[in-house]
This record gives sequence, C-alpha cells and structure tokens, in this order.
Amino acid sequence: MNTLTRAIADGAVIAKVNIIKIKRIPDLLVGTLISPIMFILLFGYVFGAAIPLENYREFLIPGIFAQTVIFGATITGAGLANDMQKGIIDRFRSLPMAQSAVLIGRTAADVITNVLVMIIMSVTGLLIGWRIHTSFLEAATGFLLLLLFAYAVSWVMALLGLLIRTPEAFNNLTFLTVFPVTFLTSAFVPTENFPAALKVISDWNPVTALVQAARESFGNVPPGTVLETWSLQHAELYTLIWIVGILAVFVPLAVKQYGRAAAR
Repeated sequence: MNTLTRAIADGAVIAKVNIIKIKRIPDLLVGTLISPIMFILLFGYVFGAAIPLENYREFLIPGIFAQTVIFGATITGAGLANDMQKGIIDRFRSLPMAQSAVLIGRTAADVITNVLVMIIMSVTGLLIGWRIHTSFLEAATGFLLLLLFAYAVSWVMALLGLLIRTPEAFNNLTFLTVFPVTFLTSAFVPTENFPAALKVISDWNPVTALVQAARESFGNVPPGTVLETWSLQHAELYTLIWIVGILAVFVPLAVKQYGRAAAR
C-alpha cells in the first residue's frame, strides 16, 4: 500500500470515529443546526421586510449556506485544539497510521457534517419560500462549490487548532475573525449602499464571490443586479482559485505543524 492510499484509508477510519462521536453526543451538532435555522427565520421574517428586494428570502438562503458551512469548518480546529489539550494527539502518534490521517479524517468529517446541515437548511429554506430556478446540475454545482470552499477552510482551521492548542482560545479567535469575514459580504444585504472602502473589500472578499456563485447556481440573483468587479463577474472561477490556493498553502502547513506537535 503506497503512502497516499494508506493516508486516505487511515483518514477514513478517523472520519468514521468523528462521525460516531457526533452520533453518540448529538449536542455537538445541535448548535451547528439550530444557528442557521435561527438566522434563516430571523433575517427572513424580521429583517426581510425592511430590505427592498422582491424576494429577499431567495437572496438570503445562499448567503446563509455560505456562512454556515464556513462556521461548520471550524469544528476541525476546535477538535484538534481539544485533542492537543487532552494529549489525544500523543495517543494517535503511538498508532501505526499515516501522519496526515488525523487531519484528513477531521476535515472529511467536517464535509459530512456540512452535507447534513445543508440538507436541513435546504428543507427549512423551502418551507419559507426559497426555490431553485435552475437545472439539477447547476444546483448541484452550487452545493459542491459551497462544500469545497468549506473543506478548504477546514485546513486553515486545522492549522490554527494545532497552533492555538486550547479550544477556548480557538473559539474566541475564530469568532473574532470568521464572523466579520462572513458578514462583510453580500450574504445578507446588497453591497450597493456600503461605504466605498467597505464595498471594495466586500466585492473582493472570497466569501462574497462564493455567495454570488451560489446564487447564480440556484437562480437566486435579484433582477437588475449589476456586477462591477471581475471577482463577481467570474464568481465561480474566483472562488475556485481561492479554494486551490488555500489548499495548496494550508494542507502542507497543517501536516507539517501536526508532525511538530506530535513529536513534542
């Protein structure tokens, strides 16, 4: 068995362990599920009436998707920080497994969790009036792009979890960074009325491009939308560039940091 095959096989075992943990301790998933449903209902019914869009709920749902899967990607980092604190990483080190297996398994488990969350969110969205107006293939592309971006972010969080080492500090840091990054976008409101500097930042924010690409894939782009920047005119391509770039940088960094941590 070559190194890559062994790493994937060992990673699949770690992913299964993490999924079983969620099954046995369902409260690990409750917060991840309740939060997006709360946002859908809160923004859809409370704030939606104040936003001048013909169908605000269709505008909103792709943005909620993007924010939720990105926050879901933080589970990897929190889990690794917890494992570091409790010495579980040292136990993994004693097992005959590929060094990258723990990271592969953790990030894969995030994808599985995000799939479940997106199914529940889609049902919630459909119940409040969200609809997909494109073909099955186009819609599937939108969901896949969301999952790929979240998977890339999982590797960023894996590195942070290994560096920070305590789940409390990790949660504080990710809240202070991920929250503004996901809100400084067009996820919840159009950016036309943003101050000039914030509008530029928002338009080139990869999360804004992810949301725009999802809206295009689902047919949820509001009529008359004008896209002024290249990043939004080619939202799918721009998002893919970010996905590849993040993976290229953070996968080797996270694996290297895991090796250092396990060697201590």
